[in-house]
Amino acid sequence: MLCHFFNTSLVFDEATYADIKTIFKIRKYPITELNRMQAEILNGGKAIRNTEGTAPGLWYERNNKIFVATPGVPFEMKPMMSNYIIPMLEERMKGSVIAHKTILTQGIGESFLAEKIAGWERTLLPHMRLAYLPSPGLVRLRITARGENKMELQKQIMIQVERLVKIIPEYIFGYDDDTLEKIILNVFLKSKKTLSTAESCTGGAIAQRITSVPGSSSYFKGSVIAYANQIKEQMLGVSTETLQTFGAVSEETVKEMAQNVRKILKTDYAIAVSGIAGPESGSELKPVGLVYIAIADDTKVFVQKFYFGENRLVNIEKAVITSLNMLRKFCIN
Repeated sequence: MLCHFFNTSLVFDEATYADIKTIFKIRKYPITELNRMQAEILNGGKAIRNTEGTAPGLWYERNNKIFVATPGVPFEMKPMMSNYIIPMLEERMKGSVIAHKTILTQGIGESFLAEKIAGWERTLLPHMRLAYLPSPGLVRLRITARGENKMELQKQIMIQVERLVKIIPEYIFGYDDDTLEKIILNVFLKSKKTLSTAESCTGGAIAQRITSVPGSSSYFKGSVIAYANQIKEQMLGVSTETLQTFGAVSEETVKEMAQNVRKILKTDYAIAVSGIAGPESGSELKPVGLVYIAIADDTKVFVQKFYFGENRLVNIEKAVITSLNMLRKFCIN
């Protein structure tokens, strides 16, 4: 399609083919003709190295315009952008630079956040722009500044960030590429404490998020996925009376889940979650999206009640994010 658009042809790129052969040698796979064809690029273009896969990206210039094509797989595309494409664009655009800073917030919706920081946003310098980037459970605030001196732009941005922190300190948990699971890993590495989880509606998603980070085995001991009431009783020791009186989705049940899994797995802290992910099984008293989350240590249990919405996958993601941030706050307070 690109050949047709630019009225050109493909040429074989030896450097790209060398990368492909190296990858296949490491993986002990034979190279097929289709793999060899991946080393073909537009005549007159430049191959962009793909350090995570075999298909290269493409840099092509025509009529003083730059065209860039990359593989669609995110984990292949992102390193190409950060390691090659953005630096190449910055080199071509000397004299005009862009600086970014992303502030990560949790526990407040986009519209409420916008209202809370409206006064601060109005005082941003004329060459700065603010973007709201919401996702389930999170809102990213990205400040973009344009100018001629990147270091000066970064200093100006940090002054604005420091002002913002004073306005919403309770909602900011990190910056740029931070994730809650990485932040929590560092918290536990410093404290040398341990963690366990008891999950119902999240089905192990919290444990999966925690263990996605290398080094999590140093503090995370395990999880009990107690989806059925029988498992809550038999494995977590939640009392029959509690389940019959208050139900599986209740403050009382999630409190016992947190306390008991901590004792069973012998950890310093525990997270417990129980809720109605949906789209069915809700009622007037306990609608879809109702979730209880508990954080426990050896002296206390903190429980919060949430109404996340009607979308099952969004509810699970929000429960995961909220649980991790509750744990972060619980541990550092």
